[in-house]
Amino acid sequence: MINKIADSIAEAVADTQDGATVLIGGFGTAGIPGELVDGLIDQGARDLVVVNNNAGNGVHGLAALLKAGRIRKIICSYPRQADSYVFDELYRAKKIELELIPQGNLAERMRAAGCGIPGFYTKTGVGTVIADGKEHKDFNGETYILETGLFADVSIVKAWKADETGNLIFRKTARNFNPPAATSGKICVAEVEEIVPLGSLDPDMIHLPGIYVHRLIKGPHEKRIENRTTRKKETV
Repeated sequence: MINKIADSIAEAVADTQDGATVLIGGFGTAGIPGELVDGLIDQGARDLVVVNNNAGNGVHGLAALLKAGRIRKIICSYPRQADSYVFDELYRAKKIELELIPQGNLAERMRAAGCGIPGFYTKTGVGTVIADGKEHKDFNGETYILETGLFADVSIVKAWKADETGNLIFRKTARNFNPPAATSGKICVAEVEEIVPLGSLDPDMIHLPGIYVHRLIKGPHEKRIENRTTRKKETV
């Protein structure tokens, strides 16, 4: 049996190189591998190209990595929201590059890379700035554009439960982009809430086979709320 549990977060992300493409699972704060993102800040790699659905929330996780100045370019589908002020400030100051991708294309580009598919044709984006500079081809009288697979040097993902060999189970909507993100990296590091002995997981419940996972880390997890709105309690 190959035990993939790393001794520390520092060990798990140690070989992330300057200029690496890092694919981060998650959607907003759901399923984001926050401990591993913090580990990248401590590790010190710079000029990173980061792929994620969002461009950071508040001051934690991906937003903290942005604020630390470690990211040269971000590839995402939803960069601006109520609390994405770190990205907004950097982008307005022309301190970061942005490649915007429709969300379905983003998911399929991850999946394609995980399957070893270099590219695919899609109608999504035809006739918009998304199509600028991309190959166009007609099929059955309709125009498509060529999108390429998103191959990453390192993928970091968040799962709910794992065994020592890296078989992963995700929890509800926190699964989101994590499985395709995991498969598209040359190295995949998974942050999990619980690690159980081999054989403890029902094979039919495993969402991602351990063959895709190279390292595991169990970390403390703060359940953050993406955007809290409150009002004064009314008196009767």
